[in-house]
Amino acid sequence: MAFNVEPLVERIGSMQCGVGESPVWHAGEQALYWTDIPDRKLWCWNFFSGQTNSWPLPEMAGCIAMAPNGWAMAMETGIFLAPPPSAGIALGPLQRLATVAHARPDMRFNDGRCDRQGRFWAGTMVLDTSLGLPLGKLYRFDADAARTGRVDAVIDDLIVPNGLAFSPDGKTMYLSDSHASRQTVWAFDYDVDTGTPHNRRVFIDMNAHPGRPDGAAVDADGCYWICGNDAGFVHRFTPAGRLDRSIAIPTSKPAMCAFGGPGLDTLFVTSIRIGDDPLSGATFAVRPGVTGLPEPVLHL
Repeated sequence: MAFNVEPLVERIGSMQCGVGESPVWHAGEQALYWTDIPDRKLWCWNFFSGQTNSWPLPEMAGCIAMAPNGWAMAMETGIFLAPPPSAGIALGPLQRLATVAHARPDMRFNDGRCDRQGRFWAGTMVLDTSLGLPLGKLYRFDADAARTGRVDAVIDDLIVPNGLAFSPDGKTMYLSDSHASRQTVWAFDYDVDTGTPHNRRVFIDMNAHPGRPDGAAVDADGCYWICGNDAGFVHRFTPAGRLDRSIAIPTSKPAMCAFGGPGLDTLFVTSIRIGDDPLSGATFAVRPGVTGLPEPVLHL
């Protein structure tokens, strides 16, 4: 597909998040949800009314996923279920679904999402990324974890796990490590029946492209969109790992992207607040000329 015109990037709302992460499109509400990690908030923006709402959270939530009866949240100490939020009403008590055993106390969950079958995947990291400690792990929350109340690690030796996404057929899993010493996106063959990734290989060496690999999404063509943190871009890579396109974002630290809107033709991009840049921490919307895929719902 040829892209001849640079699309318009618009800001939605006026919020300025500390770290805007995990945007998820809720088709039933025609609304975008995302989390502000350090400010411990859940945000919502309605596509048609433009209204924004936020709810305080008891812990930092690195990523969220739709659940049949609310929102699954990977937080500091485990996986929780939050009831459906309502505007102007405090978020009800959270139900703990599973506990995680971190390697050290100063850790939390970071990037994550559901696979096409509804398993919730989320990675952990040490809060002080300057330490460069490879203590992060990628966890799978599925029916077994729901029964035992404990998640087990599937992949370890991660510093800052990010970029989790799945191909349209669910048979390829993508995962990045955005730490400056790694800057790599891997692809895995993915067993959709067991939820097991294998045959790990380098998909993108981001040292060859602007920005560190942060949050990502996959479009209906199977192309992989990833935020180039520190460089102010969202990049599109083909399934073969070739850079196909880059869209400039008006702040240097885009964090994660997701497709949404009534036609799934809008790419939403969250970002990280830095210094006195008034657009940092904002959430943006762009219509790149391609469509995304419906976000899966947690299935247990």
